[in-house]
Amino acid sequence: MKSGVVYISITLIFLSCITYFGFQYYEKSVALKEVLSQYDYQDSFFSKKIDRLNIEKGNLEEALSYIQKDVLLLQNKIVELGGTVNFYEKLKSLDPQLLQKYSKVYFLNENYKPSKLSTIDPKYLFDKKKIIQAHDSMYAHLRNMLDSANSKGLNLLISSGYRSFETQTKLKTTYTVIYGSTKANSFSADQGYSEHQLGTAFDFTTSKTGDLSIKFESTPEFKWLIENVHIHGFVLSYPKGNKYYVYEPWHWRFVGRDLATKLYSEKKNLYDLDQREIDGYLISIFN
Repeated sequence: MKSGVVYISITLIFLSCITYFGFQYYEKSVALKEVLSQYDYQDSFFSKKIDRLNIEKGNLEEALSYIQKDVLLLQNKIVELGGTVNFYEKLKSLDPQLLQKYSKVYFLNENYKPSKLSTIDPKYLFDKKKIIQAHDSMYAHLRNMLDSANSKGLNLLISSGYRSFETQTKLKTTYTVIYGSTKANSFSADQGYSEHQLGTAFDFTTSKTGDLSIKFESTPEFKWLIENVHIHGFVLSYPKGNKYYVYEPWHWRFVGRDLATKLYSEKKNLYDLDQREIDGYLISIFN
């Protein structure tokens, strides 16, 4: 009997303990769930916030990319405009007459004169006592061309260079008196129509050939000019078959390396081109 009571008592105590600890566990379990739920909520909240921040970051990066592209385009535009300004400043500083087709086409008035003239070294002249001048900006090209020819053992010399309006007037009058008007007009330009007034046209010869002689075309110097002079920016003004003057193998004009090379490669003459096309080479004439 007593053992049964003890057993029941122990059982009740055990059940009471289980109930108590079970209740405690339940409460802690519920509390833990609430805490975990809060953590889950906070985790979800921060995750969403992080996602929103990542989206905003992506938007900002995209916006920054567009801004950087705009800045680059603006920089390029500034450089381009700067180049354009420099282009027009350079073009404005160049004499627009330098590439005009003057032989019976355009007219240079009596007041025209190159901005600056250089006196050619007598060692390059056919007549060492003469004073012959050249346009200052192209004088270095002329010297280089003559030095290059003469370094090959040639004897290329200048017989005529810059002529003023007045000088051309006197020369044409002299030729007209000697040869008559018709013949003089076939080889000598009227004042204002001569390329020599530009200071960029020259008559070449050799010490043996003489001045303005058709014999010049048979010389090694003429052959060298035909094959090489475009490298230095010169062209033959009045080749065979031109419609302005008789064939003048001695008369060469500086037009710049770019235009001279184009004419050489295409086997064309300066007066074959439209003036508008020629004017496009003005910017590079002294390069």
